[in-house]
Amino acid sequence: QVQLVESGGGLVQAGGSLRLSCAAYGRTFNTYAMAWFRQAPGKEREFVAACNWDGGSTYYADSLKGRFTISRDNGKHMVYLQMNNLKPEDTAVYYCAGATVYLRIRDPGNVEVWGQGTLVTVSS
Repeated sequence: QVQLVESGGGLVQAGGSLRLSCAAYGRTFNTYAMAWFRQAPGKEREFVAACNWDGGSTYYADSLKGRFTISRDNGKHMVYLQMNNLKPEDTAVYYCAGATVYLRIRDPGNVEVWGQGTLVTVSS
């Protein structure tokens, strides 16, 4: 079983950038597709981005393409989310997630392991 721990959240001004990190613990990490989700206050958890087991394939929520980039380093057991040109509407708790089926990971119901989340606040 894999355990996930996020870091890197914080307060940033609109237009700024943040890089979130997700540390994975467990020998099976390299077999997991990985993703980021977010949940704003009063809203449902939504898909942000995903990558396959080696990071060679990625896909994004349509509304976030061009601003967010997901990547992973299997040697370090890390997953990253680079967020640029942040907007107040990006304010949310961001969650790292893992699943064995890459093409299904965008559905939260198919996620097999979740991190505890890290808060990102974007001020206007």
